[in-house]
Amino acid sequence: MNIPERSRKKFERLLNGNKNFVNGTPTTKNMCFEALKKYAYHQAPYACVLTCSDSRVIPEIIFDCGIGELFVVRVAGMTTGANVIESIEYAVKKLKVPLLILLGHDDCGVMKYAKEHYPEPMSDFSSILKCVYPVLDKKEDITCHNFFAQQHTIWVEDYLMKHSVIINEAVRNNNLYIAKCHFNHDTGIVELIG
Repeated sequence: MNIPERSRKKFERLLNGNKNFVNGTPTTKNMCFEALKKYAYHQAPYACVLTCSDSRVIPEIIFDCGIGELFVVRVAGMTTGANVIESIEYAVKKLKVPLLILLGHDDCGVMKYAKEHYPEPMSDFSSILKCVYPVLDKKEDITCHNFFAQQHTIWVEDYLMKHSVIINEAVRNNNLYIAKCHFNHDTGIVELIG
């Protein structure tokens, strides 16, 4: 992995936290009101996580983190749009996070729904599907929605790089590393993909 040093240390910290989660040995202590007092008037997260709203995908727990460590953006299917991009840009430009985790996951309901209805335009969930269908448009044979979710994560990185000057420049200047990851429900492990 060719990761800038500042980003690498943060990423290793999160992967070690994931090992704690998998092993059932969480070490996070700053999960109470007393910890919140420290951040009452400022925040200094060391990573931004864009992930799905799925109730089984909770970055703070999966990475064994507490209050003030992660700037988390959650949206169904880890889809993108102006508000999502600007939320990440805020973390990059204002909070100076050196690491952006794109965290897809197994058994994503949005991926299943998209595969079931592709290529029909839908009145329900149209903005979500608009962000998911481009992966299916590539005409690759995507039969597994877990593989589909991983391909979508790769697409999201490309989308962010093309639609955000702030994110693109931060990456090019080695001020930000984007880690494309996938959360495996069977093992609890967060894997780096692509």
